[in-house]
Amino acid sequence: MRLTFLFLTALLIGCTNNPKIERLELAVDNPFNVALNEPIDYVNVSADHVKSYVDVSITNAVIDLDNIKSHNTQSFENTFGAYDKISNELDKAYSNAFLLNWVSIDSMTRAEGTKGYRKIDSLLTEIGSDKVLFNTFQSYTNSEEGKALKGAKKNLINKVLDKFKHSGVNLNETYLATYKSLSAKISELSSEFSKNMNTAEDFLVLNEKEVDGLPENFKNTYRLEDGSYKIPIINATGLVVSNASSSEIRKAYSIKKANKAAELNLPILDSLISKRSQLGKLMGYDSYAGYNLELKMAKTPEKVWEFINELLAESKAKALKDIEALKTVRNTDLNTLDDDSPINPWDLRYYNNQLLKTKYKLDYQKMRDYLPMEACLEGMLSLYQELLGLEFKKVENPSVWHKDVTMYEVYEGEKLKGYFYLDLYPRPNKETWFYGVPLSSGMQTANGYEVPVAMLLGNFTKATDELPSLISFGELNTLFHEFGHIVNMMSYEGEYNILSSTKSDFAEAMSQIFENWLDDYEIISSFARHYKTGEVFPKSLFDSKLKAKNISSGIGAQMSLRYCLYDMNLYDKYDPINPLNTDQLWKDIDTQMGLMDYYIDGTHTQASWIHINTNPVYMYGYLWSEVYAQDMFTVFEKNGLRDTETGVRYRKLILANGGQRDIDEAVEEFLGRPTNNKAYIKSLGLE
Repeated sequence: MRLTFLFLTALLIGCTNNPKIERLELAVDNPFNVALNEPIDYVNVSADHVKSYVDVSITNAVIDLDNIKSHNTQSFENTFGAYDKISNELDKAYSNAFLLNWVSIDSMTRAEGTKGYRKIDSLLTEIGSDKVLFNTFQSYTNSEEGKALKGAKKNLINKVLDKFKHSGVNLNETYLATYKSLSAKISELSSEFSKNMNTAEDFLVLNEKEVDGLPENFKNTYRLEDGSYKIPIINATGLVVSNASSSEIRKAYSIKKANKAAELNLPILDSLISKRSQLGKLMGYDSYAGYNLELKMAKTPEKVWEFINELLAESKAKALKDIEALKTVRNTDLNTLDDDSPINPWDLRYYNNQLLKTKYKLDYQKMRDYLPMEACLEGMLSLYQELLGLEFKKVENPSVWHKDVTMYEVYEGEKLKGYFYLDLYPRPNKETWFYGVPLSSGMQTANGYEVPVAMLLGNFTKATDELPSLISFGELNTLFHEFGHIVNMMSYEGEYNILSSTKSDFAEAMSQIFENWLDDYEIISSFARHYKTGEVFPKSLFDSKLKAKNISSGIGAQMSLRYCLYDMNLYDKYDPINPLNTDQLWKDIDTQMGLMDYYIDGTHTQASWIHINTNPVYMYGYLWSEVYAQDMFTVFEKNGLRDTETGVRYRKLILANGGQRDIDEAVEEFLGRPTNNKAYIKSLGLE
């Protein structure tokens, strides 16, 4: 592998007009060798196929990049146009290698997927710092033809050049070598962190007394032959901390959850933070956050800190009231009416749940009986189709990587718009979180339009021999959110692959907006039925849920901001002379916020927190996006939640945009006015 990479690097940086080097072709029987818009034959993919696909993609990319640098006469098509095609092919190879690293049931294929995406990542680092290629692009940009370009082509040029400048192309030879070394090590560490997190296994074994308070359906799922209960520490079992009657059991579960992969990942995280700090400073910034934010909407750490601190101030009073309300519930539960001691962090969700049950007669676990996944999925797909003017056609007997995976084609009238996969349930060695994953972004080719391809990766409650998959309302919210990412990807119809993605701190807005549809009874009652009786989701239960919507909304906002603070402290306040202790940071932030101590001694939540690994300086983006999402939703509130005209307009202006035009400009056109945070503040009950 090392010799191959050295050869490719040498070719990349100067081996021009070599008649001996020709583009490669994948073997005919390689499942990745497909015609335009033909699905990949995933069921027959092997580790060798992944390796060959990645190696061929890398070799051809290097040859094609060399061709860009060799033209005597430059044009848009033989510079930026050609680069967009190369980028598309590398993106697809990277995404498929990464996908199989996350989802394949074969260990060899997962391992080759990891190697594959890391090889491409290394090549992308080389490309981003290729001065000859950059100068070629600059030369065309400064030509009369380049200067005259407007619209998408101009935006493509700007995005490519900004990325090059952000990738070390202007560094001197010594600094550039350091940049490449740091980038490679960061990629290696990040991959190891994810592998440790996804392969870590732990369980809580309980007796009959200790499972008191847990739903019967849940207990039946994890009951052993000897009458005990073996509960895996995964996202789908988090209801233990909101339902178990015993505070000690809630604590035990919380500690195990917060210590997942800790022994292996804590030193990796320390190294990641250090090396990212070094990278940011090497690039001329005060911190890694400064470097990372330059190409996002926020642009600077100062803007993010201002945003976070403003929301902290606006939500704290409500959070303090929420805490007092939960103390009252706790004291009643424990018959200690004058107790003003802090609430234990592992008890917070339990007493919030008790408040919902007692004051609002709202039991979220009972809601599961009305939310079988199949019905929820069918209802959601139907809604999105009606709203956005699309049609989803389920593919019969698709070639997929696991029997539980389903596949759909997306149409607008007779026009194929894309296709997506749904991989919804947990299994061993699968990525443990929830994502909308792009596999192909869409672009115009010489043979026609290459449509987007995506996957929804989930870890929802799985069916058992006795029960169908019954999901919580929180899981339903996640389903609507993550599928929002899917329709966002399916909506792109631009000419250039590189312009298919928006700025990352706006990306969540296009999913968050769809969560609002779950606050409408007409929507819920159209698909939510009791899995046994077929009874429609009760209006009284829904009204109670809606009435209780902003219960603990202040706590929720402050907890989100707590994660934002942690993320920003890691990557904007790092001091190499006095490195921070990532456990102590939780305590310091709790003290700073002055709300309560969330940190549990001896735990290490950061060791299995995917965002600070793969998406550093990202957490603020959820709240940043939420402001836009709630504001854009006001148009649907006005015109109707099933208004297809508004939905199609939203799809065309916002979802399909990517990076083709300025985000604020597109949002303002959709709203008919500049955006503001009034709807967001209202959504939290803070107005």
